Amino acid sequence: MLLPWVKGIVIRIEQENSSTRRFWIQVPEMETFNFKPGQFVTLDLPIHEKPNKRWRSYSIASWPDGSNVFELVIVFLDSGLGTTYLFNEVLPGVTIMLRGPAGVFVLPEKLEKDLFLICTGTGVAPFRSMVHHIKNHGIVYQSIYLIFGCRKCSDLLYGSELKNLENEIPRFHYLPTFSQETEDSLEVRKGYVHAVYEEIIAGKMQFPQQQVPAHFYLCGWKKMIEEARLRIMAMGYNKKDIHFELYG
Repeated sequence: MLLPWVKGIVIRIEQENSSTRRFWIQVPEMETFNFKPGQFVTLDLPIHEKPNKRWRSYSIASWPDGSNVFELVIVFLDSGLGTTYLFNEVLPGVTIMLRGPAGVFVLPEKLEKDLFLICTGTGVAPFRSMVHHIKNHGIVYQSIYLIFGCRKCSDLLYGSELKNLENEIPRFHYLPTFSQETEDSLEVRKGYVHAVYEEIIAGKMQFPQQQVPAHFYLCGWKKMIEEARLRIMAMGYNKKDIHFELYG
């Protein structure tokens, strides 16, 4: 059953990088906005006469904290009616109709396997929510690998925050990688996300062809997800080990 539409008030906006903004939205008619990390909300934006052409869905980038406020991180798309409205028309105080939370891209009940969180761009949003939730609730887990693919260092989202979490959460590994970065530094990993998780899996194998128990969560652009699914299954994993959320 679909949840009803409710009013959300934009209470804060921040520029995260040159093309991406963070939007904090409060739902006044709810005392607490409850959701599971990984879920999304749908916004009804005044950009078209037909309802289904007005709707835009975004993963929640914050984590459940008992309040009625949540955060979205949104990248501007040159040809996007939705982001053009959000970036050019929306200021703090504006009301937006929204529905949610929704979606099944959520953590398993028990984290008995290594957790690979693989993303590009704003696909980091649900994983930021998941990692903070795991930390805040003392959830038992094995190892967590957040592999974040960007073009350049300037495209990173929540970079300092996620790096700091590496020092606060045991066995949490933050692994950004850059496909078009020209800076030469030992601290800058270059390339695509696929080489990173394949290298980790290969390094964990005690014996040839031994499978490392793992959950793979993929979030980002379609091309990355399609290639990752093929590569992960080529390593011997089943479709049930792979969970994904498409952007674009």
